[in-house]
Amino acid sequence: MANILVTGGAGYIGSHVVKLLGESDHKLTIIDDLSTGKKESVLFGKFVELNIGNTEKLEEVIKSGNFDACFHFAGSIVVPESVTDPIKYYENNTKNTFELLKLCHKYSVNKFIFSSTAAVYGDVEGGICSEDTPINPLNPYGKTKYMTEWMLEDFAHAYKSFEYVIFRYFNVAGANVDGKIGQCTPNATHLIKIASQVAAGKRDKMVIFGTDYPTPDGTCIRDYIHVDDLAQAHVDGFNYLLKGGKSQVMNAGYGQGYSVKEVIETVREVTGHDVPVDLGERRAGDAAKLISKAEKIGHTIGWKPKFNDIELICKTASNWEKNLS
Repeated sequence: MANILVTGGAGYIGSHVVKLLGESDHKLTIIDDLSTGKKESVLFGKFVELNIGNTEKLEEVIKSGNFDACFHFAGSIVVPESVTDPIKYYENNTKNTFELLKLCHKYSVNKFIFSSTAAVYGDVEGGICSEDTPINPLNPYGKTKYMTEWMLEDFAHAYKSFEYVIFRYFNVAGANVDGKIGQCTPNATHLIKIASQVAAGKRDKMVIFGTDYPTPDGTCIRDYIHVDDLAQAHVDGFNYLLKGGKSQVMNAGYGQGYSVKEVIETVREVTGHDVPVDLGERRAGDAAKLISKAEKIGHTIGWKPKFNDIELICKTASNWEKNLS
């Protein structure tokens, strides 16, 4: 049993990881400011309502915790917002993470699991990204996530006991297959979440941002990964470090893509409800196609996805939305 600090653990992905860690009897302390998360989503551990930008109080938690590891999810993640409000992203994703890392070093929290993003790759020719694909983020969201990757690399180089696993997420979607937790983020911008809200009658319609991309149907193509599979990847990554594994950067995806129009049609099929759409202009910072080349994660940490099924992903998301008050 390990003693683990989880930042952003009341949020969408963090809460799913907390569930798995708690079911494995780890001792957990969850920090979240509830700006996008929900306390009810935290099913295990001690909860502390705190913004990690409050360095003084964050230090109190870490100093008294005697933690073995930190799972860091407390980041800002909305691509268009990062373009219009870069200050928020450099403040939260870069500055606050740097302060967190300093405290982890000061108090010997030497295992670190970080949620990065496929947005670090930018608009890749062919749209398929391996971990060796050149980095070229199109927006402050991707840039700030990559800055943390740099920091982690430098910490591990300088401080020999420090090890990390970085997961470059592709598009995370769906809800816990047991129906216990799901995405509660207010004003969420995730495609499947929004389509599920429209199907459930919580929105009148949705917008497709751009229909003139160089893809078969003109809409963006993404690699969608079920949130339960992604959560398991984090647990597998942590177990890898516990066994003495060295620092790694790994893509987290399935290696196949679906267009915006294909996803919306899948939501229509699994719910039996229409999803009215308006056609809009492209959003700033969106790549045409992002699909993972993700063999490394299986070879390195033994991750085996269980829910690689776009219909299942859409169905769990839609069922969660239907039951969410």
